[in-house]
Amino acid sequence: MGRPRTPLLDRERITTTALRLVDEQGEFSVPQIARRLGVQTGSVYHHVDGRDGIVELLRERVAATIDPATLDGSPWDAALEAWARSYRGAFAAHPRAIPLLMTSPVRAPRVLEQYERAVTLLLDAGFAVGEVMPLLIALENLVLGSALDLAAPETMWELTDRAPTPRLARALAAVPEGRADRAFEVGLTAFLTHARALRTAGAASA
Repeated sequence: MGRPRTPLLDRERITTTALRLVDEQGEFSVPQIARRLGVQTGSVYHHVDGRDGIVELLRERVAATIDPATLDGSPWDAALEAWARSYRGAFAAHPRAIPLLMTSPVRAPRVLEQYERAVTLLLDAGFAVGEVMPLLIALENLVLGSALDLAAPETMWELTDRAPTPRLARALAAVPEGRADRAFEVGLTAFLTHARALRTAGAASA
């Protein structure tokens, strides 16, 4: 029997299958990937560095849809805002991957390159080096939390007569459609306002 023209297994197929599993159930296992691809579990390990290696392939796949060119824009705050919106959109497409990716260290080279560009953007804008990572982590928390919120039900509070909450009911009734988008705009505006103030204060004390 001749060899198949298309390989049964490669890193791209493994990543695609793992991402489908995560989208379906929020998790994956190497045996599950092997069963989906119709191969032996040991064959998968010939192409990837175990489970951790697959997690990093997933991180690269999801992060590949973030536009890194946004970080080349100016001024710095507009560039950071554009990156945050692109980042949110990428992870909103795969919200069930967020808990998986947020609980393992970042090792994927292409993802680290994006962080390098974001750090460079802030350093070049005049931020102190000690301020850079707290800012980026805070922005990432906002972005990923909002991406999860986009996947949540529109109505997240179910009021009952057992716990009278008239003011909460009034506040909920006043919320327009698209509460996740609205909340993201509030958070992003607050973040950028803080970042601008921090940069101004740093420049004044320099």
